[in-house]
Amino acid sequence: MWIWACRCPIHAAQSSDPRGYLMANHSIIAQGLTYSYGNGSAVSTAVDHVSFEVGEGEIFSYLGPNGAGKSTTVKMLTGQLRPKSGKAMLLGKDIARETNKVQQEIGVAFETTNLYEQMSAVENLKLFADLFGVKADVHALLEKVGLGNRGKERVANFSKGMKQRLMVARALVNNPRILFLDEPTEGLDPVSSESIRSLIREARAGGATVFLTTHDMYEADRLSDRVAFINQGKIVALDTPYKLKQQYGKRLLKVEIENGSGQIEAREITLDHSDTGEQVKHLLESEKVITVHSEEATLEDIFIQITGRGLVG
Repeated sequence: MWIWACRCPIHAAQSSDPRGYLMANHSIIAQGLTYSYGNGSAVSTAVDHVSFEVGEGEIFSYLGPNGAGKSTTVKMLTGQLRPKSGKAMLLGKDIARETNKVQQEIGVAFETTNLYEQMSAVENLKLFADLFGVKADVHALLEKVGLGNRGKERVANFSKGMKQRLMVARALVNNPRILFLDEPTEGLDPVSSESIRSLIREARAGGATVFLTTHDMYEADRLSDRVAFINQGKIVALDTPYKLKQQYGKRLLKVEIENGSGQIEAREITLDHSDTGEQVKHLLESEKVITVHSEEATLEDIFIQITGRGLVG
């Protein structure tokens, strides 16, 4: 069990990064992180010389399908696994050498819930606050995650969404400077999902860094300052969602027209060609246009383009 000490967020001066996003001091620096399972000829490399930095106060999403190396990376970053090679610096400390000190300043909520289900929500949070040696307003935390009126109920009676929100509340008990969230809205209803997204934004607004692992490209696109694509243990792309779309995506104009027999036909016009204006003008003048809307590539489209596989599966 980790013993965490309450630490208030430290706000550092920010500076512009040449890649086009506003960077602060780095909360996380990964340098050549590598981890493999097995021995001899049965060795399987889960994470293969991964390097990246995450700025203070940044929401950073780590995108990839199941088995791509996301969870193994997080386990190295949080001190649960020791890298076979490379190192990770969190808040200026080497996680492999100063594990306890780093763990005092981070919060973790994994996809699999590990709550004490025979205890109430209040009792769960009080227990963890006591174990971590911090004073936490557990009732305020429950209000924050929308469970203010359910605090005395046994967790065993909670829905999956309620348990997930309680997990996030538990991860916030020590006011962490880095928050690791693994698939935080997986399988949740829209209301619960939006509640957790609001919590993530609130944590970032308070100065925390958020490291989000997911295969949900829509979630990552809505929340992230930057995203990294990991595939077969290697990072294959890393940038802001906007820049990835500009670099790899194709912007389209989707048009529906009504033909001579009254049927609806779909047409596409690529927006980035030199003759796009002429194509649009010709279509409007020569066809009966019903609807027109623009469409840009999704992060999943881009991941498939780069790797040849989807984010799910």
